[in-house]
Amino acid sequence: MIRSKTLPLLLALVMLPAAAHAAKINKASATVTDGNIRASEVAAQQTFHGGLLVSFQEVGVPGSNPTTNYQVTADCSAIYACVNNGGNTPNASNKQGVQGPVAANATFTSDGNGKVIGAIGVPPLNAPNGFSCVPGQSIVLAGVSYTNVVITDTTNGVSTSIPGTFSLTFVQ
Repeated sequence: MIRSKTLPLLLALVMLPAAAHAAKINKASATVTDGNIRASEVAAQQTFHGGLLVSFQEVGVPGSNPTTNYQVTADCSAIYACVNNGGNTPNASNKQGVQGPVAANATFTSDGNGKVIGAIGVPPLNAPNGFSCVPGQSIVLAGVSYTNVVITDTTNGVSTSIPGTFSLTFVQ
């Protein structure tokens, strides 16, 4: 009689229940907006002038139409400037930068097949404290840049990084 050491292992594998499909963010992209995005999938229609817009698709979300919580994080660099009523920056020294982390959260409901398609808008950093302009000028966001962008499904513990630098210049 031939004895096999693999037979008990094969029997154990056959007797295991079928594994559930794991949630996976299989598409994700990012862009900087001018605040004029009209996407129906954007959480609460949140878009921001100079904000980061992260669009994504996740598949394999367990359950029937469950709500899933997401968080987008990134590192942001923003430059604020003083502009006059004509939209000009009369003095190059009237610019100031700020850097730091930004984040936004949103909740979406999957379709009946475990798929979530959505987009989350992340606002830019505010102008630095104490930054002001002379009378007749106003503070505007001159440019913004985002790096280290990550979207996380906090409900199922799934995340993905979106490589690259996403930036937009509004005022020279």
